[in-house]
Amino acid sequence: MQIFYPSQLVAILLIFAIWGGLPLLTAWLCLFLPDAMFDPRRFFWRSFRWERDGRVYETVFHIKSWKHLLPDGGGLSKARGYQKRKLTDYSEDNLRRFLIESARGELSHWLGILPFWVFGFFAPPSIIWIMLAYALAVNMPCIIAQRYNRPRIVKLLNRLYPKTTES
Repeated sequence: MQIFYPSQLVAILLIFAIWGGLPLLTAWLCLFLPDAMFDPRRFFWRSFRWERDGRVYETVFHIKSWKHLLPDGGGLSKARGYQKRKLTDYSEDNLRRFLIESARGELSHWLGILPFWVFGFFAPPSIIWIMLAYALAVNMPCIIAQRYNRPRIVKLLNRLYPKTTES
């Protein structure tokens, strides 16, 4: 429901400001959530049967052909960030950290979709659907990549460290 009627220029500037600011803010806030929230065994973060340990993303979305094009926002915060693009450290601690940070990244992208409805306060209703389409187009590839990577890392962790792993 539109309650604010700015000029077209102001509306466009608001759209860019909101899409530029809110997802960055939610990603930054996710950095401060406790690691325990991102345990890969928790319901939301574990691989579901229909995902077939990530293989559904290979067959349906052909993820291997485009995953390398995605940005890695893990380096935005030097103090708390974790880059996930290239896995070079295969220690148990690092693989576990990867699992936690991929869940954290997934949450930040889910939260990055939510602001689409805010545009209804200052833009015509048809814009809301465009903003939802934009939010999904920008965030879903990153969510898919996290959901694809996590079961593969769990398998690797179980293979490299079978006695200490309960993932």
